[in-house]
Formats: sequence, structure tokens, C-alpha cells
Amino acid sequence: MICNKKILLLLAFVLPILAISQYTDVINSNRPGLSVSAYAIGKNVLQLEAGLFYEQQDHSTLNTASNIWGSDISLRYGLLFEELELNYEGTFQNQNITFTNFGFDESRTDFYRNRLGVKYLIYDRYKDPQRNKPNLRSWRANNVFQLKNLIPSISVYAGANFVLGDNPYYREDPIVSPRVMVATQSRLTPRFVLISNIAYDRIATDFPEWSYLLSLSHAFRNPKWSVFVENQGIKSDRYSDVLLRSGVAHLISEDLQVDMNLGASFKNKPSRIFVTAGVSYRFDFHKDAPILIDDQKAGANGGPIRKNSMKKNKKKRKNKNKGAGAEDIDLGPSKKQLRKLNKKQKKSSNSDNGVIDF
Repeated sequence: MICNKKILLLLAFVLPILAISQYTDVINSNRPGLSVSAYAIGKNVLQLEAGLFYEQQDHSTLNTASNIWGSDISLRYGLLFEELELNYEGTFQNQNITFTNFGFDESRTDFYRNRLGVKYLIYDRYKDPQRNKPNLRSWRANNVFQLKNLIPSISVYAGANFVLGDNPYYREDPIVSPRVMVATQSRLTPRFVLISNIAYDRIATDFPEWSYLLSLSHAFRNPKWSVFVENQGIKSDRYSDVLLRSGVAHLISEDLQVDMNLGASFKNKPSRIFVTAGVSYRFDFHKDAPILIDDQKAGANGGPIRKNSMKKNKKKRKNKNKGAGAEDIDLGPSKKQLRKLNKKQKKSSNSDNGVIDF
């Protein structure tokens, strides 16, 4: 039978939004956008995601011009089991405002975002390993969009915002206000992933907020690189807007990713233009739970021991130190590989009469 597991399995994409399992061999970051993946990072994994940003903000009605510098940080930890994640998110910024009508300036410095929450995966679309296997008879079936690919994995989030001291951005808000969210993730094709977030924020305050995020990501054939485009909508009596951002992410190693994005608003009350650069780093303390022999499936440990099983593979040894991270990830078999696999399958089973569909 087919022995090349690397070709048989469609492994997880490397970027935020591209993971299809809880724990992956490479970092699973929510950056560079603001959308949140449906998947957790894995039990006993600690992850830091941080960035620096600059924003130009002008308000046509109030006749103000603002320069905003700041940093955002997210600390994620896989807690208790694979589906659960604890997450802290903070944005600390300095805003210098010029009131052009009155000729004076004002400076505001504090947390614009300061919240803590937990996320839990309630439905994993790819928990069944059969859904991760490519169709050996059709390259097209593995690489084009199908309606069933819209079925998402789903997670739920519950947390709270914290307003400490005299915060100039939220003067009337209570110290603690709840936040809830639903996150979905669909793998449209091996290289395209769609994420959506719907959140109800600052519940029980004078200015509750509804928001949504839609993010589409594309991984290149070299999955160390990916690009994304993201649409965000915000509806509140305090502030409403529609934002668009786009950017790129690059995987440096299995545990380190860098990114950059820029975006703008669709309105002029205020108008917003911003740019962000960030980094994500993973502290990997994950260990696979042992499985009792009685609970293991036949062939799960590689099948019977063969005569040359202990012989080193020269090709693998030659490429062992060639690189780390994304070069070990296969986005799916090519047409040429499918032909070879199909021939092998026909030789091993006389009952297989499949025809390759291109």
C-alpha cells in the first residue's frame, strides 16, 4: 500500500488562520489580522503575539487630527485540554489630538483594549482523519472549491473587558463588562481559509457594541508565506465604522512568525489609516497523551516491522537539516504524484478501477 504519509495527509497550514487541528508542528498565530481562529493552540503551549502600530485619524465634523502610536499584545495558553484556550488581549496607545478650530492639543494615553477570556472548540470539522486525506483519483477534487468546504469548525468565547483607573477612552464604563463571541473557520481549498467572528462586546454598559470580522487567507506553494484580506464592521452608539485591512505573514521557524499589515476606514467621522508590524513566538511544552495499547487502532504505529525498517533513509538524512518549519508541510499531492500513487494503488488492489480526473 501507499507508504508516503507526507503525500497521503493534507497537513495544517502554518498561519493563524490556517490550522486544521488543535496542536500543530508549527506556530498557529491569530496575527496579522484581528480575526480569531476557531482552533486553540494546544495543551501546555504558551504563545506571545505582539505588534507596534501607527495610525493617522482625522474627524471632519469635530475638525480634529490625531497621531496614534501604540502596541498590542496577546498572550495565549492551552489550558487543561486541547480544545480550551485562555487568552489575554491588550492594546496600549498614545493619542495626540489637535483641535484645529481652537488651536490647542490634547494627549491621551491608556489601554484602548484590555480583556481576558477563554475560547472553546465545540465542533471540529476535521476531527475525522478521513477528511484530511486527499482524493487519490482526482487532483481537481483536492484543489477546487466545493460547497461542502463551507462547513466550518466552530468555537465559542466568553470573557470580560477591564477599565482600570481614569481611562480617557471609556470614562463612563464600569470596571468590568462582559464579552461573548462565536468564531468559525472553513478551509475552502488547500490554500484558502475563511474565518468569521461575531462578537457582542461591553455588555450592560451605556455603549454596548456589535462587531463582525471576515478574513480570507491564502498560503503560497511555499507555505512560509501567506497573505490575507480582512473586513471588520463595528456598530455602537459610541463608534461605528467599516474597516478593511490586508497584509502578509512569514514563518521564520516552527515557533517564530513575523507579519505586517495596513488598512483604512470607509468613513470620515473619523477617517483612519493605519499600519502594523508584529511578531509571534511559541513556547512549546506540549506532550501527546499516551494511548493504551488496547485503545490503539490497527496500523496506527506504522504497521508490521519489516526487514529493513531500521535502515536509515539516505534521502531523509540528506534533507534533515535543510530547513525547519514550513518546508516540511505539504499542501497536497501534485498531478504527477497522484499518477504515481494511483498506479501503486492499482498494483496493490485488483479491485481498484478508478480513473484520474483532471
